[in-house]
Amino acid sequence: MAYDRYIAICRPLHYGTLMGSRACVKMAAAAWGSGFLNALLHTANTFSIPLCQGNTVDQFFCEVPQILKLSCSDAYLREVGVIVVTACLMFGCFIFIVLSYVQIFTAVLRIPSEQGRHKAFSMCLPHLAVVSLFVSTSFFAYLKPPSISSPALDLVVAVLYSVVPPAVNPLIYSMRNKELQDALRNLVQVVLVQQE
Repeated sequence: MAYDRYIAICRPLHYGTLMGSRACVKMAAAAWGSGFLNALLHTANTFSIPLCQGNTVDQFFCEVPQILKLSCSDAYLREVGVIVVTACLMFGCFIFIVLSYVQIFTAVLRIPSEQGRHKAFSMCLPHLAVVSLFVSTSFFAYLKPPSISSPALDLVVAVLYSVVPPAVNPLIYSMRNKELQDALRNLVQVVLVQQE
């Protein structure tokens, strides 16, 4: 998404050639392939860790940090290594996104019309907000020290990075739709009138 926004704003005349179907397929395949390999690596590592503190995970789903709490051997160091490698890869992607947006915002601030700047910012800021929420909460979930860990905090953080970004994505990206904006405005007005 960051690359798409970068091409759309910084190189709009080349958008058709740079963001053709071949480029989209390559980017999707890279994202899906790296996600699959990462999941496969985590799964293989976590299944090889012996559990000696039971097998009940205090989480909505099998989270790696929760499984590591149940392990009883030093084999968990392999999984910690995989988590660190994953965090480094995510950090690299985050840096790429930040650099893309720095270039985008530099180009947007050079747009002479207020309406043009507003349109460009309204296209970029929702994506940046969702990515920031996902990356910051997942970094916190996987890299927080065990001393500040609690079941309630772990559940809240898991919801923030696994449920909230996919749930708000359709809403955020459809908010640019004029009909949806009007419907939402009418709904808010009806609710306000009913409360009076």
